[in-house]
Amino acid sequence: MTTPDAYARLAVTERSGAEESVHFGAVVALDRSGDIAFSRGDPSHVIYPRSANKPMQAVAMVRAGLTLPPELLALVCASHDGTVRHRDAASEILASAGVDESALGNTPDLPLDSNASRAILRNGGGPTRLAMNCSGKHSGMVATCVINEWPHDISYLEPQHPLQSRITATIAELGEEEPGHIGVDGCGAPAHMMTLLGLARCFRNIATGRAGRAGDDVAAAMRDHPVMVGGERRDVTQLMRHVPGLVAKDGAEGVYAAALPDGRAVALKIADGGTRARPAVMLAALAELGVDVAAAAPLITQFVLGHGHPVGVVRAAF
Repeated sequence: MTTPDAYARLAVTERSGAEESVHFGAVVALDRSGDIAFSRGDPSHVIYPRSANKPMQAVAMVRAGLTLPPELLALVCASHDGTVRHRDAASEILASAGVDESALGNTPDLPLDSNASRAILRNGGGPTRLAMNCSGKHSGMVATCVINEWPHDISYLEPQHPLQSRITATIAELGEEEPGHIGVDGCGAPAHMMTLLGLARCFRNIATGRAGRAGDDVAAAMRDHPVMVGGERRDVTQLMRHVPGLVAKDGAEGVYAAALPDGRAVALKIADGGTRARPAVMLAALAELGVDVAAAAPLITQFVLGHGHPVGVVRAAF
């Protein structure tokens, strides 16, 4: 249950020199030792990290025997744009296990990238499982099931399935807490809940090597192939490109998490699930930890337009 003090004022949207909107949420930042450096709102508030869970899910898959080239492993961690490059990579993961798109159990959708979506529609196509932003994760799940001779029909989405049981155990280990609840994500996979602090610890443990070799493989894949994790115009891709060593992942409903090899980590949730304030809060939190975000900031700052021109900005309020 959300308590009155779970969320604090994190960001504002300014238009023509005046505040237009206020964005509430919660953020927690860990220092190099793993202690809380600062927080706004309640770091023990339980949230759905949504797609920010994907790196932890990928760690569980690698531990269970999934072996992929780094570029394809990065797609397993992705909420990708659904470009041809992303769709081909998901197909390659499936082909490595001897299956095709028909094995996927995720919800069909059009690509997140508007150009890719329009191209499919122009050619008479429609929503597909490969184009859906979670197809990399689901391709990895199916391939992991095939490797282990586990059922890879639609039952792979059930929380009791051997794969999902291992994912649950891995999330509990990396977050240093038991999941508060398991629901159903938008793609059909189990959606684990945890505290905001637990989410920050998950990313810290992956980024620092505490998740073992599988965690190292996942972190390296994301750092080396950030465009596979998101897309050319996505803030999560730009953040990893321009903050050396950073492992970062966005999640639906206003979630963002990131960590560095030295142990510094951030996790945040925008209260109403909006995404507009998310980049500004992440930039401010990293800067508060002493991380140099100067190269990334101009690329992911959210501007407010008036008559087609920037007249304001979304900025952190702390």
